[in-house]
Amino acid sequence: MTFEEKNARLNEIVEILENGKADLTESTKLFEEAIKIAKELNETLKNEKGKILELKKAMDNFIEEEMQ
Repeated sequence: MTFEEKNARLNEIVEILENGKADLTESTKLFEEAIKIAKELNETLKNEKGKILELKKAMDNFIEEEMQ
């Protein structure tokens, strides 16, 4: 599942839980799924942030070398 698909599923789960349309057992299962998805999304964001910071550092180093 892509990041966007996971995010859409998480939003779907939140909507179901907020509307109270699921019984207790289903709500518990959905809540567990939501936590799992949220952890995966958070991990993806951390990884992408790290990549962006590395790219920024490489670009800064490139610019600094070009200025000398």
